Amino acid sequence: MHHSINPAWGGLTLVVLILLFIPGLAQAKKPPVHVQIAGPYIELHTGPGVGYPVFYVADRGEWILIQKRRTDWFKVQTESGKEGWVDRDQMEETLGPSGRKTRFEDPDFAAYGASRWKGGFMAGEFGGANVISVFGSYSLSPNFSTELWLQRVLGNFSDQTILDVNIVYTFIPEWKVSPFFGLGTGVVLTQPKGTVVQPEDRSDQASHVGVGARWYMSRRFVLRAEYKNYVVFTSRDDNEEPDTWQLGFAFFF
Repeated sequence: MHHSINPAWGGLTLVVLILLFIPGLAQAKKPPVHVQIAGPYIELHTGPGVGYPVFYVADRGEWILIQKRRTDWFKVQTESGKEGWVDRDQMEETLGPSGRKTRFEDPDFAAYGASRWKGGFMAGEFGGANVISVFGSYSLSPNFSTELWLQRVLGNFSDQTILDVNIVYTFIPEWKVSPFFGLGTGVVLTQPKGTVVQPEDRSDQASHVGVGARWYMSRRFVLRAEYKNYVVFTSRDDNEEPDTWQLGFAFFF
């Protein structure tokens, strides 16, 4: 009998290759952000707060470099090399390189975008059965992240435990509502429920593709909805192709 290579290993190989390639993108530094003062002036404080004294005033038309942000305060560097902290109200009176007024996201959303680690829980339907899931995510870059999923499917005749590793691409991460695409591979452990003759548990390779959207709501919570199409490579003549819809929440830290 001729045995072909399990197609699941093709999906696993693809995910591994992406994981090896993406860290190079993640290590690339973001280009520096320069803005031009459009108001009469901005005041540089010695620290990120109104209690810190003003030690320098930069005039209209001068370009400044944004170095980092702490809540509603920005550390900047002037053309003359002065470094200090400017509040958000004054920073919003600046122009970007395109000549448009500079916009800054709320501090919590900025923290969400900067966070590397995220986690969450989901619930929904998997092939007609109820499913509950938990996952952890690590951001490789603003667009790419890798995820580890543990899912529990509760069916009428059998229960399943699914362990997945995924690569997810978020199309427009700076938007509060943003679509994403994912692919991954994993293992499905099927545990039949008791009958007169107890069948053995079985383990199958699986791969999937999925689409979804995430919506930043407030503070540290994000609403997430997604659809996945699985291919489970069984030892029988035909493979299984269950669909799953899930809705839940993600959080970051």
